[in-house]
Amino acid sequence: MSESVDAATVRARLDSGSSPLLVDVRTPAEFESAHVPGAVNLPLDELDHHAGRVARDATEQIVLVCQSGSRAEQARRRLASSGLEDAVVLTGGMNAWAQAEGPTVHGPERWALDRQVRLVAGSTVLVAAAASLWWTPAVLLAAFVGAGLAFAAVTNTCGMAYLLSKLPHNRPTERVDVEASLARISRAGSRA
Repeated sequence: MSESVDAATVRARLDSGSSPLLVDVRTPAEFESAHVPGAVNLPLDELDHHAGRVARDATEQIVLVCQSGSRAEQARRRLASSGLEDAVVLTGGMNAWAQAEGPTVHGPERWALDRQVRLVAGSTVLVAAAASLWWTPAVLLAAFVGAGLAFAAVTNTCGMAYLLSKLPHNRPTERVDVEASLARISRAGSRA
């Protein structure tokens, strides 16, 4: 079985009425900004706590969605290790969905966390490198950010993204109701 599905295939299934259950693992603010109609928001950090329950209660195939596919792949691996083998990742995530001109529910626009990380990390390195021309120890800040990015790549986690997600502009207007999302996952097969 394939571990991913492209946007065109998901869109065709949505148009035919035989849509899979779409589980968006991005932050609530990212989900609120733009998501596929009918998708359930279950952020990756919440999925960590409930992977066993999702694996036990899912009644149909799940397509995991994030911004680019990375977090969705993490979610797929966690679900597979909990016993749900048939979950798949939307290849390219919301980026691919937008490029395929898939229907999207839009809310207040926010930058994706990975874009915010690139801005903050890149700006910090640039400022530290420039400052090191006058004050040599500033290069240590650039080295620290570089080490953090390398650690994020190796561990597939990102402390900077975690911190940025806590900022007020990254918070949704409404909190995600995890129990409601889990209930939708467990009763999705009974939808008419």
